[in-house]
Amino acid sequence: MTPLAHLLRQRARRVAGIMSGTSTDGVDVAIAWLEGSRTNLTCQLEAFHTVPYPEDLRATLLAQTHPESSSVAEISQLHVCLGRFMASAVKKTASQAGIPLEHIHLIGSHGHTLYHHPEPGTCAGEQVHSTFQIGSPDVIAAETGIPTIGDFRMGDIAVGGQGAPLVPYFDYVYFHHPKETRLLLNIGGIANVTVLPAGGDLDAIQAFDTGPGNMVIDALSQELLHRPYDPGGSHASRGNIDLDLLAELLRHPFFQLPPPKSTGREVFGAAYAHTLLEKAHQRHLSAEDMLATATALTAHSIYRAYCDFIQPAHPADVLIVSGGGRHNAFLMNLLRTLFAPVRVHPLEDYGLSADAKEALCFAVLAHEWMNGVPTNVPRVTGARGPALLGNLSLPPTFATPRTSS
Repeated sequence: MTPLAHLLRQRARRVAGIMSGTSTDGVDVAIAWLEGSRTNLTCQLEAFHTVPYPEDLRATLLAQTHPESSSVAEISQLHVCLGRFMASAVKKTASQAGIPLEHIHLIGSHGHTLYHHPEPGTCAGEQVHSTFQIGSPDVIAAETGIPTIGDFRMGDIAVGGQGAPLVPYFDYVYFHHPKETRLLLNIGGIANVTVLPAGGDLDAIQAFDTGPGNMVIDALSQELLHRPYDPGGSHASRGNIDLDLLAELLRHPFFQLPPPKSTGREVFGAAYAHTLLEKAHQRHLSAEDMLATATALTAHSIYRAYCDFIQPAHPADVLIVSGGGRHNAFLMNLLRTLFAPVRVHPLEDYGLSADAKEALCFAVLAHEWMNGVPTNVPRVTGARGPALLGNLSLPPTFATPRTSS
């Protein structure tokens, strides 16, 4: 039996998941032992580590997200460079956990999104959706010697979907409940929510991006505090929310769009933050007031999305929060106030590391690719139907037998 045939036939695998999000702060790696499939999937997290980007790599990544500073030549080089960095991150995580690389059967890598265009745009006279992630899976596979699945979003794009969000499959498998309606909120650079109706199946779930998560807050922190983020929301907590400016910000067209919808740095990135700063300066707001208002924008846009698109059909019992935003005490307190009497909990209260969740998700998606299971949710992404997400890259040495565990 060939190594690939053996890998496809396995019911249990040790899989490393790699995630680089819109915050562009580093690479998350989760290593997990996965067994079974769909709602019979069991998951044991064995290791998690975040490897921060060196400042020059982070600056280069951020520059390539802006049309005025991006370069085809630079992107081509970065695709390989980032693949090497991600491979190194897997090696570091495995080494720290005492897991030999040859005991990892598979890698699932989200890559790093440089561009996401979920709404149809014109290209050579055709209307297309598009998304673009870099961090070559071929390089990761070659550098680690481990089969790697990447480019997950394009499978959904190819059947008419927006390619996002992809976490809902994982949310359903891990968190569905027979009696509770649960909202799974992830506050990364962008905030997204998954709705799991009590007792519902995969076709009953709803998920979409609600708008900015940490992205605008972090951009203002960089400009006003010369720090990458507002630690714990401590500066925002000393400011006053400008309610008039907040109301103006909440009139942004994205917030009015019904799901399915997704967004990114193209809408709420540097240009948006610069415009917000100009408006705040015109209103003579202090740095603390600006951060308080930006943090309130995240909280209120999440709550408005709940009121407009979720609550009428599925009143929530609990809001479960993951992502870096859950470390922002000011933001979490705003959410608790807005959502009361709905309970608000961090993901850790449910036995899972919130920091590891997205990386773990892509380990699960890679495992299910090997199982032949479609992992997009057409009702969520707008796709015409189910799709097997991801493409497989094999290491050059994969023709030789590998040790299994």
